[in-house]
Amino acid sequence: MVTLKNEYLQVEINELGAELTSVRSLENDLEYIWRADKKIWGRHAPILFPIVGRLKDDHYEYKGTSYEMHQHGFARDSVFEVVDSSDTHATLKLIDNDKTHKMYPFEFELVVSFDLKDHELHETYRVYNPDAENHLLFSVGGHPGFNTNLGADQTFEDVKLSVAPKQSYSQIPLKAPLNDADNAFPIDFTRSLPLTHETFKEDAIILELHDPETTVMLDNTKNDHGVALTVENAPYVGVWSPYPAEGSFVCIEPWWGIADSVNSTGKLEEKMGMNDLKPQSEASQSFEISFF
Repeated sequence: MVTLKNEYLQVEINELGAELTSVRSLENDLEYIWRADKKIWGRHAPILFPIVGRLKDDHYEYKGTSYEMHQHGFARDSVFEVVDSSDTHATLKLIDNDKTHKMYPFEFELVVSFDLKDHELHETYRVYNPDAENHLLFSVGGHPGFNTNLGADQTFEDVKLSVAPKQSYSQIPLKAPLNDADNAFPIDFTRSLPLTHETFKEDAIILELHDPETTVMLDNTKNDHGVALTVENAPYVGVWSPYPAEGSFVCIEPWWGIADSVNSTGKLEEKMGMNDLKPQSEASQSFEISFF
């Protein structure tokens, strides 16, 4: 376990999955990250790579060969190497190997960096294609789960969801587990949306993003505590809490990718939301979380 710490926050990151497992306030002892109760949802903040969401029938085809890969890919269940760390910074890396090649026939390097500054944690994903000839097709995303019981007497129903810029967004519905982007509909975020468990009866709220920067915030009506996640140049963000299981957390998920569409052909080159990385080039995606 890698530990970061400043005068405000203590952060823990597991080498398994490079997963953020704890962000605790040193000022009031609040824990912001979901505890990973296996009876409800047994993860804290998995990293999604090399796919986001689920493939149609958990398979895809690439260059005439069929591959099996399950929801959100394999990075969340892989051990990362700690490249460097200090009191306020950590870098972890995953590279392709014989095990990943059975699911995903590409060379890659996935480098995840965490930087702690005041009340904020900055998280960056760098994907590098070391192959001298072939393009790298990938998706990547975050899936941090945030506790909603931040203070005495607070309940899930006290939580509000806000999005900035304040405007109408296009929401992509799910025909679980696939997306139905052809039937997207508008959702009004000119004001906050009060949350209940019923909000997630149809699974995640998936928003299409078009602004250079988008902030999604969870706060509540009982106190001044919450989180705000700001993402740069992401095409999608998901907001999710399990239903009907009533966990006391909500995930805010910045995505550079999305689950297969209901119209998926199964061919990776035609998959919605894939990123195409040229040989020996790098892509970088980042977001920051403010804890208050």
